[in-house]
Amino acid sequence: MDKVVASAAQAVADISSGASLAVGGFGLCGIPSELIAAVHASGVSDLRVVSNNCGVDDWGLGILLSAKRIARTTSSYVGENKEFERQFLTGELEVELVPQGTLAERLRSGGCGIPAFFTAAGVGTQVADGGLPWRYNADGSIALASPAKETRQYHGTEYVLEESITTDFALVRALRGDRHGNLVFHESARNFNPLAAMAGKITIAEVEELVEPGDLSPDSIHLPGVFVQRVVALTPEQAENKRIERRTVTPASTAKEGVA
Repeated sequence: MDKVVASAAQAVADISSGASLAVGGFGLCGIPSELIAAVHASGVSDLRVVSNNCGVDDWGLGILLSAKRIARTTSSYVGENKEFERQFLTGELEVELVPQGTLAERLRSGGCGIPAFFTAAGVGTQVADGGLPWRYNADGSIALASPAKETRQYHGTEYVLEESITTDFALVRALRGDRHGNLVFHESARNFNPLAAMAGKITIAEVEELVEPGDLSPDSIHLPGVFVQRVVALTPEQAENKRIERRTVTPASTAKEGVA
């Protein structure tokens, strides 16, 4: 039952080129940065990544993208990464864009053993009708487009069939975890982490604080250990190494005027 491994490098050692990865996080919040760095250091390539977004140019999944280790990504939001845009538009990267709620449900359903589900999101658009560019040619023409999906009416409303997602591995980050793999996430850092963990056949969690079995109240656990196969305890320095994607502050002069 003790799922703790000694290092991030050891935890990702069996991830091979061509593997599929579900990766937790939203923007730069709650991303498994140490596990991503270990995957980068391992040298694997041709990865198929499922994540809400793809980091920024020099952090998170962005380091794998910049090294051209990612062949395909399934995401909802990719607007903060210039290298992502360049690779997609020049035909170096295959991209499946998915409505955010649909992506969340595809991951959750995959973890629950549900092969597919119907949703109203995307009906009447290219999400359902097909034709969304997945990969471009170098000259800007479309090399591969999304296929049309099955639609069906229930009670007078049209729905589109979406396939669930499972991946070879999942990488997630938690505030706290025990040796059995039970995890607790911190506020908004919870985001896609539990869903990604559920979808992975082998889920690896980096935790900021490792505790002993029984230390976590059953009512406080966000993800039960049945979904987690490996746990990596971060050092205090690694736990504190967090980035802010974009900081917006009020100019001092404006703030003073507001007080007056």
